[in-house]
Amino acid sequence: MKVVAITAALCATIFVKFSDCHKGCQNPIVTVREGRIKGSVHTLIDGSTAYSFKGIPYAKPPIGKLRFKAPLPPEPWVGVYEALNHGAVCPQIDITTEELIAGNESCLFLNVFTKSLKSSAKLPVMVYIHGGAFTSGSGNSEFLGPDYLLQHDVILVTMNYRLEVLGFLSLDIPEVPGNAGMKDQVAALKWVKNNIAQFGGDANNVSIFGESAGSAAVSHHVLSPMSKGLFKRAIQQSGTSIDDWGVGRNPVARAFRAAKVLGKDAKDVYELLEFLQSVPALDLAGLTFKTDTDDEKNRGLPIHFAPVIEKKFNNVESFLCEEPLDTLLAGKTNKVPILIGYNSAEGLLMLSDHLTKADFRNKNPQYLVPRELAQRISETKTKEFGERIKKFYVGNKEFSNDTAEAIVNLQTDLNFAYNTNRFVNLYSASNQPIYQYRFNYVTDMNYIKISLGLAHMKGVSHADDLFYLFNNAETKDVYEKQEKVRQIVYKVTKLWTDFAKTGNPTPNNSLGVKWEPFSRAGQQYLNLEDPLSVGHGVDQDRIKFWDTLYCESGAPCIAK
Repeated sequence: MKVVAITAALCATIFVKFSDCHKGCQNPIVTVREGRIKGSVHTLIDGSTAYSFKGIPYAKPPIGKLRFKAPLPPEPWVGVYEALNHGAVCPQIDITTEELIAGNESCLFLNVFTKSLKSSAKLPVMVYIHGGAFTSGSGNSEFLGPDYLLQHDVILVTMNYRLEVLGFLSLDIPEVPGNAGMKDQVAALKWVKNNIAQFGGDANNVSIFGESAGSAAVSHHVLSPMSKGLFKRAIQQSGTSIDDWGVGRNPVARAFRAAKVLGKDAKDVYELLEFLQSVPALDLAGLTFKTDTDDEKNRGLPIHFAPVIEKKFNNVESFLCEEPLDTLLAGKTNKVPILIGYNSAEGLLMLSDHLTKADFRNKNPQYLVPRELAQRISETKTKEFGERIKKFYVGNKEFSNDTAEAIVNLQTDLNFAYNTNRFVNLYSASNQPIYQYRFNYVTDMNYIKISLGLAHMKGVSHADDLFYLFNNAETKDVYEKQEKVRQIVYKVTKLWTDFAKTGNPTPNNSLGVKWEPFSRAGQQYLNLEDPLSVGHGVDQDRIKFWDTLYCESGAPCIAK
């Protein structure tokens, strides 16, 4: 299995839609700023009634000369807009099958799922940003069944945003500074702010949450001045803005390489822009894997068309204009409560790829050194660090099937756990509550782990947590037949929704545990497993090992 599947998260599964409403049911009509919208009535998994509005345009179609540019506000329509089916997904490559999905370049749609249409209801709003390596995915309910969350009386909003080249091309010019995909998300959040009251929502109580690349996106919104005031709380699942893969580097050189792959040897950025605006949208999908450098082929995850640090231009609003680490260290964040964590064995998803390249990595452990550190230290020091990393995880052994558990720990720490802990420690200085967790529920709901044929191994794979938040076809039978599973799903969704409602995931200790906010002194976190328990210093020895390397390299670290 290629590492392409790393943030395959949502794309690795097929999620169920709401059940169809009975014949003759009333289609609700809601009026938003752009016009009237017709939705559907549905019966949820718990037997209650909900309303869905799918495929609502939240921005003008980013086509023609608007390709690669920041989204423009949606245009009003005449008559009633039928929001009965999802809008087109954005052109993309399926990172599990490597098949191209044409979708449509006009793909800036969102979906609203609610149990009340009374403006007086003021339900808390949860806006989900999907993962998929910034390369694939959508907000469709086939992938994101809302039933588990809606049982707690919240509104769920999901969205599409532009992906890969279409969403994250940066040419360092005012016309294409970058981050169009992130600005799409901002536009969706503005739409929610302006319209969610019409769906029974509280525009002043919006939480954003995401997993993997979606989590890194949430993390960027916490830092971005463009997102200020658009949300009240944030949930980050398996990803941060300070991960190596959370920021795209050298975007202009990558753009020229992308054009070359497509047969164009452009002389300057404006010729490059004209060419890239002229090619079919689907030709731009999957270019990540055709434009990586030799170093990128061997170091880190294959996520390179991603949020970038924008150059500043007059009259151009930037989404991200400085290094996320610098923003964190300076305390210039959007100060909101955060719930954040990772799965106990994220690296299960990367195990097959690591074993495929085991011989290379045994001989060249310097490629285990994160890019952030490799750029700070000498080649000799990088080799030394690589040897230390290998020795820490497998001792005097080699990477092989016999050391599979150690490889999973290495990939978990390298790509997720360390930087989650570093983010938590740095953000804790903001005097905002930050609740840390480690997800370790192992049941028949862990679809990714089971699909990988790794059910015999310890822990929870990358993306397995999603099956406890969103109902899906693959785990429907498990949910219906196992009472224990239903109880766990209830607990997880209650923690998430209580945080969205109050800023505290255990406001009344109804789950038998009080989840304390993280402090640098106590290093508190919640073990999400049976029974729920509070711990101190998550994966302490492993995190300390990585922090020593970061400190030695001169990078901002936890100990300093």
